Amino acid sequence: MSQTPALSLSGIVKRFGPLEVLRGVDLSARHGDVVAILGASGSGKSTLLRCANLLEVPEAGEISVAGEVLRLKTRPDGSRVAADRRQLDRVRTSLGMVFQQFNLWAHMTVLDNVVEAPVHVQKRNRAECVAEAEALLEKVGIADKRHHYPAHLSGGQQQRAAIARALAMRPAAMLFDEPTSSLDPELVGEVLRVIRTLAEEGRTMLLVTHELGFAREVASRAVFLHRGAIEEDGPPAQVFGAPKSERCRQFIAAQL
Repeated sequence: MSQTPALSLSGIVKRFGPLEVLRGVDLSARHGDVVAILGASGSGKSTLLRCANLLEVPEAGEISVAGEVLRLKTRPDGSRVAADRRQLDRVRTSLGMVFQQFNLWAHMTVLDNVVEAPVHVQKRNRAECVAEAEALLEKVGIADKRHHYPAHLSGGQQQRAAIARALAMRPAAMLFDEPTSSLDPELVGEVLRVIRTLAEEGRTMLLVTHELGFAREVASRAVFLHRGAIEEDGPPAQVFGAPKSERCRQFIAAQL
């Protein structure tokens, strides 16, 4: 197994105006790691994921994907942007992002949603992409919905379609930003079952979630963020069972 992390974030600082949301965060995921990112609302969890693929550009810090450092440049106003748009686009295709909201294209069928980016962004053969998309929709349990439009799907089905769409890009790592938070309680389980399957396959994943029981079972590492800094980082048995941080202990006690 490669010793180069699949994803590495080093010294990440992110501010929104005077508010410092991330305060020098270091986080890496090796190939096959499932890293659960925990913390109260406003702790910086989603912002950290969004910095990983430059949906939010950090004021300081370094991001590398499979050993390739994302090049950033500083503009005259002090803000930073990607120095090489082609590099950014290429690296983004290797990070599959699944959001709280499903973000499916409403005017396309489920199958077309999954096929669109591999064909038009990665320039892959359409027939090959369709075959792969069919297999992915089977994997997430909605093959029978492939010709339906998103509006005709339940929230759980839409989120599973979004997962299939991210997987279709053959990403090096998957980023899940609270993928069940917009779902009715009875639909949460069907999405978590898909994520569990991906973990069992050895997929590299960063998972922001409030489903602490699930995180404890599935994650290989758990990280607790508090006010933009990592307060706890270790095996789930240690983080959930004997956290060193008092804030982490209180958070877990309140949630479980």
